[in-house]
Amino acid sequence: MPRYALKVEYNGQPFSGWQRQQDLPTVQGAIEAALARLEPRAHTIAGAGRTDAGVHALGQVAQCDMDKDWDPFRLSEALNFHLKPDPVAIVACARVAEDWHARFSAVERRYLFRLVARRAPLTFEKGLVWRVPHGLDLGAMQAGAAHLVGRHDFTTFRSSICQADSPVKTLDALEIEQQPRVDGGTEFRFHVRARSFLHNQVRSFVGTLERVGAGAWDPEQVKTALEARDRAACGPVCPPDGLYLAGVGYPEDPFGGI
Repeated sequence: MPRYALKVEYNGQPFSGWQRQQDLPTVQGAIEAALARLEPRAHTIAGAGRTDAGVHALGQVAQCDMDKDWDPFRLSEALNFHLKPDPVAIVACARVAEDWHARFSAVERRYLFRLVARRAPLTFEKGLVWRVPHGLDLGAMQAGAAHLVGRHDFTTFRSSICQADSPVKTLDALEIEQQPRVDGGTEFRFHVRARSFLHNQVRSFVGTLERVGAGAWDPEQVKTALEARDRAACGPVCPPDGLYLAGVGYPEDPFGGI
């Protein structure tokens, strides 16, 4: 059966996460339903990461196996037609080897978190960014983030329901940038990169670093919390609003750099 890689973009607000669930709307379920319109049978796709309810994606990657030898462009166009009106789009499609796997072939995952500091509630971007009503200190958050980069036991920043075999992970990067906004607020963008992540790890990082930026935590307390290896030492876990699976890296880009 020909195998295809799909680069998927979605707004996670109306979905109960990526993974298919009975009687609940999910991104996986929406794509599998669209595939069934093209080749009527049960379809099972695999994604590079399982995003939670309300989490978005700019570059999720999934795989599907088809009976017919589809032209990749035509397959993406057909899927996009049948995905309407769901806020899901196939932005690229490529034929891949039969042993290629969206999850197990991946060597890197990149997340983006958007946090907006402004007093007024959000209108157009509600659900797409996390708003806090107070200012944040970029330098303090960067100093706190520096303690998290590298190979550590991240038990403190791991959900109690995480199913990973080990809490030890290598965080390759946690970079924070600040951008002024035309609405008078300030946007902070957290760029996080690793081979793999624990459940709620990025949201635990951002929630904790927001407390540092707000002055409630000293940057050194991030190191203390990390070394505690205790979930109770973590700061508040921020909401899914603002979290995006930005991209997935492979030894060879199946989409040719798209």
